[in-house]
Amino acid sequence: MFPVELSGTRARTLMWAHEHEVDPAALQQLRALARMEWVHGVRVMPDVHVGKGATVGSVIAMRDAVAPAAVGVDIGCGMESVRTSLTAADLPDSLHSLRSRIEAAVPVGFSAHEGPVDVTRLQAELAGPRASLRTGWERFWGAFGDLDSGVQSRESKAHKQMGTLGGGNHFVEVCLDSEDHVWILLHSGSRNIGKELAERHMKVARALPHNRNLVDRDLAVFLSRTSEMDAYRRDLTWAQEYAARNRAVMLALVCKAVRDEFAALPVHFEQPISCHHNYVAEEVIDGVPMLVTRKGAVRAGAGDLALIPGSMGTRSYVVRGKGNPASFQSASHGAGRRMSRNAAKKQFTVADLVAQTEGVESRKDAGVIDEIPAAYKDIDEVIAAQQDLVEVVATLRQVLCVKG
Repeated sequence: MFPVELSGTRARTLMWAHEHEVDPAALQQLRALARMEWVHGVRVMPDVHVGKGATVGSVIAMRDAVAPAAVGVDIGCGMESVRTSLTAADLPDSLHSLRSRIEAAVPVGFSAHEGPVDVTRLQAELAGPRASLRTGWERFWGAFGDLDSGVQSRESKAHKQMGTLGGGNHFVEVCLDSEDHVWILLHSGSRNIGKELAERHMKVARALPHNRNLVDRDLAVFLSRTSEMDAYRRDLTWAQEYAARNRAVMLALVCKAVRDEFAALPVHFEQPISCHHNYVAEEVIDGVPMLVTRKGAVRAGAGDLALIPGSMGTRSYVVRGKGNPASFQSASHGAGRRMSRNAAKKQFTVADLVAQTEGVESRKDAGVIDEIPAAYKDIDEVIAAQQDLVEVVATLRQVLCVKG
C-alpha cells in the first residue's frame, strides 16, 4: 500500500500517507520544498502535518545544502525511555504523589532549576543506574564561547535549563507495557538556547542572495563550503548535543524521583533508549553523500531502536528499524497533530479532556486542552502505515503524564 508518490513535485517525494488524507497546506509545503534545486528527494511520514517553515514528518536529502527550517527551532528534540524493575503490582492506586515528586524534580514550562544540576552528585545519588548522565561535560560547556555571539549572554540560562522539560507537546510519562513492566518515557529538546540559535541562523539564511527567489523564504538554505554553513553546522551540532544531554539529565532526575517514591523496593533501570527527531545527519542516499534533515521523523536503520509516542491518553511504541532505503531509513516521530492548537482549544472542553485521559494521572485543566488526545492522529493507524519501516518491540500505555 505504501509508499505513494506525491504528484506535482520536481524531486521524488514518497509518502507513507495518502494524499487525500493530508492537510492541503502541508501538501503545499512539501511541493515547495521538492521544487528546490538542492533537494535530491523528500520522504513523508504518516504523522505528517503543517509545520513552521517546513513540514513536520518530513525527511529531506539535500546536496551540499541544508535548510534550518527543515530542522526547526527545537533543534535535537527527541525521546528518551528506560524500562524499570517495577511492575504494575508495585504501583499504588493513586499516582498523584509520584506525579508531584516528578514535577518537583523537573521544572516544566518556562521554569528552570535555581542553579545548574550537579550531575556528578546526581549520578552518585543514583548509585550507578544505567540511565547514564554522559561524560565530557567540561568539553561541552567549554564550547559555548564558540557559539553565535548573539547568544553569549544566555549561558547562565542554558545551564539552569539543562534537565528541564519545557511546554507544548513535551512530556514525562510513566507507562506500562503488555507484560506490566513500568517504563519511564520523556520528550524534550534543546530548550531556549536551541530556539535562539535556530532563529538567528534562519534570519541569516533568508538574507543570502541565493535565497532571494525562493517561493517560500522560510525554506532558505545554507550552502556547503561557506562561512554561514560552517557557523550553522557548529551551532546545530552543539544544540543537538545539548538536547541529548538535557534528556539524559531529566531521565536521571525522574529515575531518582521514582527510586525515592518506592524507597522500600530495590528499583533498577535497564539501558535507556534515546533518539533525536529534529536534526541533521551526513548520510549516503542512493549512493551519494547527502545532508539529511529529519523534522518530526526518526532514523530507522536496520536494528535502530526508536520511540514513537501517541498522545497523553493513548499508547506509545518502542520500535526497531528495518532499514528501508525507500524511506531514507526513517520512520514517524509520533502520532502527529490532526488539528492546530487553537482549533483544539475552540472545539474541546475540560470535560472532554477529563474523559479522554481517564485512568491517567495528569493535569486536567484548560492549560493543556490543546494536548487533548483527539487533537492527534490515531497512533495505531500511524504505526500500521509504516509496517515496512519498523517492527514493534513494546507497546506502552500511559498511567501518569507530566505536561508543561
